[in-house]
This record gives sequence, structure tokens and C-alpha cells, in this order.
Amino acid sequence: MPKFEISKTDLEKLVGRKFTIKELEDEALLYAKTELDGHDGDTLKVDVKDTNRPDLWSVEGIARELKGHFKIEEGLPKYSVKKANWKATVESPDEFHKFVTAAVIRNVKITKEVLSQMVQLQEKVGGTFGRNRKAMSMGAYDLSKIKFPVKYIGKKPEEIKFKPLGYDKEMTAKEILQNHEKGKQYGHLLRDSKKYNVWLDANNSILAMEPIINSNIAGNVTTETTDVFIECSGDDMKSLHTAINVLASALAERGGQIEEVEITYNNKKIITPDFTPKTAHLDPDYCRKIIGLEISDTEMIRLLKEGRYSAKMDQKKIHVEYPAYRQDIMHQRDLVEDIAIGFGYNDIEPQIPTLPTVGSRDKLEDFSNIIRELCVGLGLQEVITFNLTNKESMFKKMNLPEGKIVEIENPVSSNWSVFRNSILPNLLEVLSFNKNQEYPQNIFEVGDVVLFDSENKETGVSNKRRVAIALTGTQVGYEDASSILSAFLSNLGKKLTLKKTTHPSFISGRAAEIVVENKLVGIIGEIHPQVLNNWNLEKPVVGFEVDVEALY
Repeated sequence: MPKFEISKTDLEKLVGRKFTIKELEDEALLYAKTELDGHDGDTLKVDVKDTNRPDLWSVEGIARELKGHFKIEEGLPKYSVKKANWKATVESPDEFHKFVTAAVIRNVKITKEVLSQMVQLQEKVGGTFGRNRKAMSMGAYDLSKIKFPVKYIGKKPEEIKFKPLGYDKEMTAKEILQNHEKGKQYGHLLRDSKKYNVWLDANNSILAMEPIINSNIAGNVTTETTDVFIECSGDDMKSLHTAINVLASALAERGGQIEEVEITYNNKKIITPDFTPKTAHLDPDYCRKIIGLEISDTEMIRLLKEGRYSAKMDQKKIHVEYPAYRQDIMHQRDLVEDIAIGFGYNDIEPQIPTLPTVGSRDKLEDFSNIIRELCVGLGLQEVITFNLTNKESMFKKMNLPEGKIVEIENPVSSNWSVFRNSILPNLLEVLSFNKNQEYPQNIFEVGDVVLFDSENKETGVSNKRRVAIALTGTQVGYEDASSILSAFLSNLGKKLTLKKTTHPSFISGRAAEIVVENKLVGIIGEIHPQVLNNWNLEKPVVGFEVDVEALY
């Protein structure tokens, strides 16, 4: 969860009222899904409990939320975006971070507190929302040191040379990646790129090399700066619009005037930032059912306004507008959550259900624990990975044609847009992250995949329990995986049959179907060299994946 520091005095100034430490700890910060993690004099250490609300990852965002709950400023926050002649073009970018959004903020009084929050917000959004700059990065620049129009363009590494932030001498792209602190930290993101994306101004001065570092001239924002150019680069336009709105609105809360930037992609033009409110509807009866309180429609509307929504009755539903810097409202239950927060979780009296129930451990979970113990006994280390992933990991990196897979309708990020239908790709990703660790590496996971199942499930999909193992090392081979599989099934009292097969993810002639009691339950083999290359793995890998429920 994002953690950062804010000034108590700065928070009080932005909200328009004083707070005691106890008030902040017991009530106020909870309204902004934030907890007080400690304090030292005027410095508050806060811990945000929601990774889907980047708008709360700064003192400006917290203050904006608190102004609503303390009835200082209710309803939908409104930001005017002034028309201007700021233009940017995107020309032949590298595929990594090929999209951008931008804005200009004029007349900002940048104090030490403002500068600190701006830097923290960029780092938190790029680090958490942007997955350590892999999915997105952000930059801020002194507008007075930039000549427009600006250009976002892919350049060969040998063509790039500028003074990076914190350095007075020019460095090549190679030198930045090898010697600069940020180059060492994020340089791995560019290892597959033949071109590096840079921002250029009209004088062909390099403003930044994405997603590594800004220049020491334009990118050096100080307390003397009054006008700021901000930009976001990444792979998903929806996330980029959210990110630029978050940063622009935070600076607008400081009194800055937002001005639009026209961005040209070939023949297409977009205007950013776009603060057009988003809309949703809430069924009051559904809200009462979920919260468990007989709360009136009028009270719901009041609490939504305090939560910085615009809300009014539209026939039998509550029509809601919410700010463009939010992307977390995917279902009316999200609105119910904010109503419950506004009402106060501590004010909801818990009731013991009168329905008698008898609990017991799930039999499949018991069986899964037996499998885990067997795997550990066979010298394997357990890992736990995410069910959400992306099509590239499931298909392209596994040397497979794109097939039918359960997708998220409105994903927050393209990196987490589908439910996995296999566990082996996750294990290969784990191995790719641990190439510098000691070998051999023998790992396993017992987890769920999501498959289409329209015949048996009303939802059309079902979760299926799988176990997968992956072994890697200099001398590892098919026999290593098959011996573990044989011992594994023998301990479960199952008779193993292997049938030769071909599969694009495995080496031809080194793969087999796993058959137990005349039923196909999985696949085993040596991972294909192309798959290893796709995952940047340098040593051979063998593995298998088995349907746990079929064994059970």
C-alpha cells in the first residue's frame, strides 16, 4: 500500500480547519481511506489503504476528500481547463510506452511542501499504479525552459545525449543506464527496446528519456518555478488519462490554472487533460441490502455529495457523476462502499445472524494441502502468483496462438486484463525475476485457473484447481520432471501413463500428456527455447501442470 509523508500544517491549510492528532487518527484520515502511520512534529506519516485511488496519494487529494466529509466543500470538484496553443506530436515511438498524455499548469506557487508532494505523487503513481514504471511513468518540467511545440519520438541510443537530472555534464543513453542512479534502477525496462523514447522541444533539446530520467535543465522544477509542463507515458491510454488528471488536479488544488495540450498521433488528435465527469447509477434498495441499514434515499445523496460526487434522483435510481481522476468505480457496489465510509463503519452496529450454520473445512482445500506437503517433500519451493495476467504472457510468450480466455471488461491496466488459464506461465515469470539467484531453482504452485464452462455454470466460467511445477538449472532435463511427477502421483496412489504429444510451448519429442485412470489430467515437458527466450531465461526449464480436481 502507498505510504508517504505530509505536513499537518499544509493539510490544515488546504482543508480550511485545524485537526488534533487524535481526530486525524480516529476519524478524519479514515474518510480518505488512509491511516496515520506515525507523526514527528509537523510531519504525518500516512498509509493509504486503497491501491485503486491514486488521487488520494498526496496531501492535496486527502484534503479534497476531507473538505467534503467536513462539509466545507461538497459535491463534484470542478476544474476549468483553459484552451491554449500548447502542441505535442508523437512520432515513431518505441512500442514500450508508446502513448502519452500531457497538461500545462500555470501560476502555481511552488513551496517546499508543494514540490515535495509533487515528487512523491509522481513516484507513487509511477511506482504503484505504473508497476515500477513498467506500465507508466510521469514527468514534470519548468515550462519557462521549454520551447513549444514538443515532440515524443523514438531515437536510437547512440543518438541520445543530454544532461540528466542531478548532473552538470552530458551523458549518452548508455552512460545514463550504466552510471545514473535511475538508469541502474529502471534500465532493465529498456533491454528489449531498439529505440528509446525521448521528449524533444522545438530547439531539439532533450527534455527526458522515458521512463528513466528528466534533463537537468527543463526537468529541474524548483521553488522558483511558476509554470509547469507535466506528462505521462505508458501502454494504456485509460490509465494515462487517469494519471494526468490526478497530477493536474493536485496542482489545481494549489491554485494553478490547467491548460490543455493538443497531442497528434499521425492523423489523430487528442486533447488532454479531459475532466469530463464520469457517470454511474445506484439502486437505493440495493444499497440498503448491501449495507444492512434502513438508510433513506435523501441520506444516500447527502453522503455521496460529501464523498465528492454529484448525485440526484433519476426516477427510482440515483444518478451519480464522479471526477475524471477516479477510475475505481466499476460497479454500483463501489458507490455503496463510499456511502458506508461516509456513514462511518464504526457507527454501524454489527448484528449476529439468526440463521444457524455448521462450518467445515472444504475437502478440496484439504486435498490441496496434501499436494503442497508432497511438493515440499520432493524438494520444491512454493510460490503464490496472481490469477490476473495478460494475453501476452498466456499466449505470445508461451509460443501459442491467441485463444479464448476470460477477460476483464474494463481493466485498470492492460497488464492485468485477463484471468489465467494456465499456471506454468506464472512460474516462468517467477524464474525470470530470479535469474540472479542460486541454481538449481525448483518451484511449484497450487492455485486456480479460470476456464469457460457454460454448460455447468450460470456465469459461463468456473475456477479449476491446478498444480504446476517448474525446474531450472544447467543440467535439468525431461527425466527430472518425470521422476518428480511419478513420485508425486505414486504418493497419491495414482497410476501414471505418459503419452507422447506435441505442444508449441515444449520441445518437439520432449513433451507428453499425463494420463491417470484413462483420463487426461495434464501435460509435461521441456520448455521450448523460443519460450525461454521470450521470458529472458538463460537456462533450460522443465515442468508439468496437472488438474488437481481430476486427481481428487
